[in-house]
Amino acid sequence: MTEQHKKRISKFLSLILRHQPEKIGLTLDENGWALVSDILEKSKMQFTVEELSEVVNTNDKKRFSFNANETKIRANQGHSLKSIDLDLKPETPPLFLYHGTVSKFIPEIKLHGLKKMNRQHVHLSKDRDTAAKVGARRGKPVILSIRALEMQNEGHQFFISENGVWLTDVVSSKFINF
Repeated sequence: MTEQHKKRISKFLSLILRHQPEKIGLTLDENGWALVSDILEKSKMQFTVEELSEVVNTNDKKRFSFNANETKIRANQGHSLKSIDLDLKPETPPLFLYHGTVSKFIPEIKLHGLKKMNRQHVHLSKDRDTAAKVGARRGKPVILSIRALEMQNEGHQFFISENGVWLTDVVSSKFINF
């Protein structure tokens, strides 16, 4: 399978599993799982279960997961659908987590902190390199250091998705090292 075809399938999965399952008449359960058979049947984009498996297993960001017998699939995080509960358990974060952005957003972040916007959570990285890759998607990256353990000590909850992305509801600018 070509890299272009894998990328098209990945973008399609992101759309239907994170944002618009109704686009193909797909039903997600309360934890975001969809039947693989439904995706293959309802999709106008033609791909096989083997191609789907390759996309899931080789995605560098581990955006998707199968259930144990690979009959269901879901996005690991990034949902704009408020009805999805990924059943995440609170975790103790490291001293610092990181957020990659670009300089044009810094004034807004200094005023209002990091907000989840149209997602369920603010996404944070465990290391600077990953945050830099995230920020680089929009230009020259600026890496923000988040005093995560201090946040937790003040009552904020943190979760970690199956693919290692740290999640929280909001990050006040008082916890951000610019």
